[in-house]
Amino acid sequence: MLKRKFLQTLSEWKSSKQNECLLVKGARQIGKTFIIDKFGRENYGSYIYVNFFTEPKLKEVFDGALTADEIYKRFSVFFRDVQFIENDTLIFLDEIQECPNARTALKFLALDNRYDVIASGSLLGINYKEVPSIPVGYERQAEMHSLDFEEFLWAIGVGEDTISYVHSLYDLKEKVPPAVNERMLAYLREYMIVGGMPEVVNTYLETKHFGEVHNTQKKITDAYLEDIAKYAATTDKPKARNCYLSIPRQLAKENKKFQFSVVERGGRARKYENSLEWLRDANLIRFSLNVSTPQFPLIAYEKPDQFKIYLNDIGLLVSMYGFEMKQAILTNALKGAIKGGIYENLIADFLIKKNLPLHYYKNDSNSQEIEFLLTQNTEIIPVEVKSSNGSTVSLNTFLQEFKPRLGLKFISGNVGVADKKFTLPLYMAMFL
Repeated sequence: MLKRKFLQTLSEWKSSKQNECLLVKGARQIGKTFIIDKFGRENYGSYIYVNFFTEPKLKEVFDGALTADEIYKRFSVFFRDVQFIENDTLIFLDEIQECPNARTALKFLALDNRYDVIASGSLLGINYKEVPSIPVGYERQAEMHSLDFEEFLWAIGVGEDTISYVHSLYDLKEKVPPAVNERMLAYLREYMIVGGMPEVVNTYLETKHFGEVHNTQKKITDAYLEDIAKYAATTDKPKARNCYLSIPRQLAKENKKFQFSVVERGGRARKYENSLEWLRDANLIRFSLNVSTPQFPLIAYEKPDQFKIYLNDIGLLVSMYGFEMKQAILTNALKGAIKGGIYENLIADFLIKKNLPLHYYKNDSNSQEIEFLLTQNTEIIPVEVKSSNGSTVSLNTFLQEFKPRLGLKFISGNVGVADKKFTLPLYMAMFL
């Protein structure tokens, strides 16, 4: 069974909540149902599971008056053998986007506060307009992702002692012993190939066969494309599909700013912007926005018409390039602009799974580009990603011009310190 950090998020909500339900967001097939179901069975005397997609008849519970008493009375019709134990019952409303009235009802269930309620859904950003009333102030939202690199290390049997040791070297900015560094970089390449989708990770653990891994990844990507065909607006279906499938080509370019002409020759923003928003709201992609100036707060300097797009799981991205890409990454034989694009998406994967916003800085007047900007105590920290151990002209220029406290450079190498520039192995991004 895969160990997931999100169990801690659920425990913290249970111990600290005050008249609020929990709404868990995230893409399909990242393990939301499994982990919430496990939490409910292990932490409550009574547990009720409702899936509005597989059992649409249960939507009738939320027809009519939405007072807590009326809802629980209707529940008793469908779950006659389940006990409602005050302060020791969890009701899990899965695929809640299929029942807009249930989303509205969270307010009244939170105010009643007799039983804990967790709701979850994969397309909440798509169906929000159908909800009669969003329960603002009565739901705590939490986003879940596929496994991050540290969770992947746990899954393949890397011990906490090893991770803690490497973390201490990150804190001290000391070189990692060569054998340890090479082993960690090898684990990272495995993660790039497998990614963090639970079904894919389990396939890898059970078979140790990258062909089976690839087949599972393709099945998930096909399921995402089917979601586009099923749920996107009719006019957006082909456009959203084409935008999604263009991302591997976008990242293979030297200039990785999203270009609509890559989707379709002569493509324009007006034609595709709604499709990109649909993909974002379905949690399939993440935007990284360019900023006019790298100052706090970055959101104030965003340039909405200049952005990059990354997939939320590095393994799915790599699989979209075909099976041969796995061999190129595993043997560290990848070259060219595509290598830079994949490594950028790798670091984006790390940041996304830490729930950090993505921004970059590209100066229109020269070729200077910083792949990521982080905010730390109102200070801006530039992050450069290098697929090789080459020079860092952009980072050096940034440090000189804007004088941040430090700059980070992630490489397929070892730790190094030069004045305010810290060079770190790519895998150490898990400690940001």
